[in-house]
Amino acid sequence: MTTSAELKKIAPELIKKYNQRSDLKGLWQNINTLVPYFALFYLAITSLQQHSYFLSLIYTLLLSLFIVRIFMLMHDCGHRSLFKTQIFNTLCGFFTGVFVGMPQYVWSQHHNFHHSTNGNWEKYRGPLNVMTVEEFKTLPRKKQNAYIRARRIIMAPIGAFMYFIFHPRFNWIKGSLQYVLKLYHARKQQPGKTFTELATEIETPYWKDKKEYLHMSLNNIVLLTIWYFASQYFGAMAFFTIYIISLSLGGAIGLIIFIIQHNFKGSYASDTAHWDYYQAALSGTSFLTFPKIINWFGADIAYHHIHHLSASIPNYNLAACHREYAHLFEDVFRIRLRDVASSFKYILWDQQQQKIISIDEFRNMEQA
Repeated sequence: MTTSAELKKIAPELIKKYNQRSDLKGLWQNINTLVPYFALFYLAITSLQQHSYFLSLIYTLLLSLFIVRIFMLMHDCGHRSLFKTQIFNTLCGFFTGVFVGMPQYVWSQHHNFHHSTNGNWEKYRGPLNVMTVEEFKTLPRKKQNAYIRARRIIMAPIGAFMYFIFHPRFNWIKGSLQYVLKLYHARKQQPGKTFTELATEIETPYWKDKKEYLHMSLNNIVLLTIWYFASQYFGAMAFFTIYIISLSLGGAIGLIIFIIQHNFKGSYASDTAHWDYYQAALSGTSFLTFPKIINWFGADIAYHHIHHLSASIPNYNLAACHREYAHLFEDVFRIRLRDVASSFKYILWDQQQQKIISIDEFRNMEQA
């Protein structure tokens, strides 16, 4: 069994060897992802318009898989690891963010926080917003059941719709309107100050600084412009039918992958006082032993233990890194394709045992 100290000692050597980035590899990954994406989008819409519903469904399902891959490329750009030349990471990150409906820069700031606190569930509770055992105990049975239902795998497409389509638009519009109103009232109350001075004093829960707001605005303006012209060209009904279904399904797959990479049987879940970064990489992330074709669509994010050891390692180096240093990761928790649904049972943080547990385990503890 590899210890945290052993992994920490060898990590610099491993990272130096495999964090080599390539502009050509990054470009090729964009070509072999975006060309099929646009082709499938066109075919899915035109098939729908020609009433070839089964064919349109097949194209839409394939399109959803390419959306997962686009999201993963955006993810790598956020870590500045897809390309060697950083302006390429910035541009690619922005446009792939538009394609999946997500302001990439803002998303990446939150995601980088996840990386810096991986395994510290006191600071980050994951996309499921996992409760502690003690918090869950205080809920009446009706609310406990509602908590469980909301975290079932079948809810993933709805969660993806809210996460990728609704919230980024709603939060931008609502936040902008609130900001303007606050600025207007502040101007009336403090007429001696300039708009620039007042603007820097106003806080909002929707963005941290003007750079985040700029990226939110650019993402939404470009995306809404695409929505308009695509609706004019294809027809609003056909375009949004394919767009919403494919992005909700692709987003659901992405959310499911992210969740099971940290929510699984006995997953390391520390508090701040006992947290160890390297132990989290070993015991707080899973290794998805999926078929190669699925790993391709996921840009090898299945090797999540390597990714959390160092986010600077590009996706196209993760598998090779794992193969060379496989002896270090023999005890990393494996999840097969047939294990995915069962992993969604692990939705409680047991602070005493410092791990994630299932509802069944919680019920057994209550009865003991």
